[in-house]
Amino acid sequence: MKTLSARYRQAHKEAYWAIALALAYFLWWYVSAYGLAPAIGDLSMPTLYFGFPLWFLLSCIVGPILFTVLCGVMVKVVYRDLPLDINHDEPDE
Repeated sequence: MKTLSARYRQAHKEAYWAIALALAYFLWWYVSAYGLAPAIGDLSMPTLYFGFPLWFLLSCIVGPILFTVLCGVMVKVVYRDLPLDINHDEPDE
């Protein structure tokens, strides 16, 4: 990354990916927590998976693990090591 504008492009790309991953995690949590939860009037015992109802297992156990791994992959693939010092000798694009 030689020019300042190239650094800004990379920073914007990283920010967009981070926001997209955060929104995807919220969507995952919301759909699995509220979409799979039993109805309010349903008093029957839900099916348990590893001792947890499916909505809890997906939203509170699987989701954080999955999105932690996705965050690590995003850091390895999308993020780049950028110098923070500005060299005024180099022209911008």
